[in-house]
Amino acid sequence: MTVATVLAEFEKHRNAANIEGMAKFGIESSNAFGIKLPILRAIAKPHRKNHILALELWQTGYHEARLMAIFIDDPKLLTVEQMEDWMKDFNSWDIVDQACSHLFSKHPLAYDKVIEWAQLEPEYERRTAFSLIAMLAVHDKKAPNEKFISLLPIIEKYAFDNRNFVRKAVNWALRQIGKRNEILNLAAIACAKKIKEQNTKSGNWIANDALRELTGDAVQRRVMLKG
Repeated sequence: MTVATVLAEFEKHRNAANIEGMAKFGIESSNAFGIKLPILRAIAKPHRKNHILALELWQTGYHEARLMAIFIDDPKLLTVEQMEDWMKDFNSWDIVDQACSHLFSKHPLAYDKVIEWAQLEPEYERRTAFSLIAMLAVHDKKAPNEKFISLLPIIEKYAFDNRNFVRKAVNWALRQIGKRNEILNLAAIACAKKIKEQNTKSGNWIANDALRELTGDAVQRRVMLKG
């Protein structure tokens, strides 16, 4: 399948109502077809691990083409240069999160890039750092607690950022760390309390929301079972 045939297939599934719905959820829709994810995943499925097609689809700039690029790319062929280039193109929170989940979290330098990218000022670039923390907390099952404890100061530092897509990702990162096990739950709760002491609008929201979940019965039962 070529890029042209992919775009022709996308055109068959164009949905104006879905495009309008994307905008309501804060998803960039100015260059989109409005294709629902199950349909997009079905189109992408036969082309998994097609690195060249992924690169070509990304260059089109279409929202669904970039999602498909993420779904089909081969993580083993992902380079730091590609990560950096794609990140600079990020213009929608769902693209950020899918890239972090399917590709970036699988790169051996993922933890290093978190530290580097958190310092970047653009909203979606900074979101990438914290979305990546959340995805690592979910997917990197064998990572030692120390890996995530070392990231808590970064979460604390940038909790002041009140931009919507940043603060939500900072909150998400903190909550995902705190749900891994009992030790990290205690560490994340302590971090949330420190954030609350900053007394910033964003920090208070992040801390209160995280504490509500991390100290709740459901999470406490879960982490106690994990030890």
